[in-house]
Amino acid sequence: MKAWLLENKYYLAAAVAAVAVFMYFSQKEPPASHSRENEIVEAAGDAAEQEPAAKEGEALPEIILVDVKGAVKKPGVYQGEREERVVDIIARAGGLSENADASQVNFAQKIEDEMVVFIPMKGEVDTGSVSASAAGGQKSSKININKADASELQNIPGIGPSKAAAIIDYREKNGPFKEPEQLMEISGIGEKTFEKMKDAVTVR
Repeated sequence: MKAWLLENKYYLAAAVAAVAVFMYFSQKEPPASHSRENEIVEAAGDAAEQEPAAKEGEALPEIILVDVKGAVKKPGVYQGEREERVVDIIARAGGLSENADASQVNFAQKIEDEMVVFIPMKGEVDTGSVSASAAGGQKSSKININKADASELQNIPGIGPSKAAAIIDYREKNGPFKEPEQLMEISGIGEKTFEKMKDAVTVR
């Protein structure tokens, strides 16, 4: 037996080494890099699935179109958003031209959809037919329910302090009135009351 072991010792050593190598690699864990890459890919996929849902939940801003005319550098129709002012729209139109008469413009006036902003030139008289004049828009005996304050609203037939406050509250919650008939959506203003006031109100 001893003689046989001596004769075959090299073969036995090779066999033992082969078994050791096999056991070493069979017990070794998979590379961590592949596991990490899979985690990153899965996380990116989850984020991609969640991102559209978040965007769908966001409130879209109200789009307003305003026609800018007169003494501005780039007259045209510009897009604005609710709560923006005339000064913002004029800036989009490139600003006032050198011959513009800024004294006739109410830069602080809030913009409205379908509004016309006319900037007169120096020496030109503003006819009052546009919404950006210093007087705040077209001269009319009608009361603009989108702009009037509580005291002005009380000049409307059938409107007292409480209903004036209700009109302002409705306006703040729902945005500008699109048509006078929306007044009937306010508690206390029915068809009969509206008939008395319809000729005294406007939304532009």
